[in-house]
Amino acid sequence: MDPGRDLEFAEFVDGRFTALQRFGYLLTGEWHLAEDLVQTSLTKVWFHRNSLRSGNALESYTRTVMVNTSTQWWRRKWKGETPTEHLPEPAAPSEYGVVDDRDLLLRALATLPRRTRATLVLRYFEDLPEAEIAQIMGCSIGTVKSNVSRGLAKLREHHLVAAVSSPAQKEG
Repeated sequence: MDPGRDLEFAEFVDGRFTALQRFGYLLTGEWHLAEDLVQTSLTKVWFHRNSLRSGNALESYTRTVMVNTSTQWWRRKWKGETPTEHLPEPAAPSEYGVVDDRDLLLRALATLPRRTRATLVLRYFEDLPEAEIAQIMGCSIGTVKSNVSRGLAKLREHHLVAAVSSPAQKEG
């Protein structure tokens, strides 16, 4: 084991833990699951830290592990849903529009397939370029673009176009 790599990994965890936890929250939609996801992913990454050559590789590999681990958890998890005859009453409107918008966005993200959701989170919340997203997700740039397109179309159905827009739309 390389003590320099151990120190580099510890500094990475100290410096990036909050950002990784936020990323985990956006992937899972729950803070306690996000914490578990970050800890589980960092444990997996720790065993491979010596083969990663740079800080960027460590960051990218950690995000890849988080996306894959989140997807594995979701596939294994039984939802425990039970159909009912009556739907619950909708939540009362809040006086806090920003909180409501955030809640609507998180709920809409939760309806997307896991990989589409992860692609949108990487693109618009983490502001990563398509090439880096493709590397993290282990797919082609074309797949990233189609996932983004499908995801945005679904979010438009929820009337969330203003909440998530392309960088070109932000500049224009």
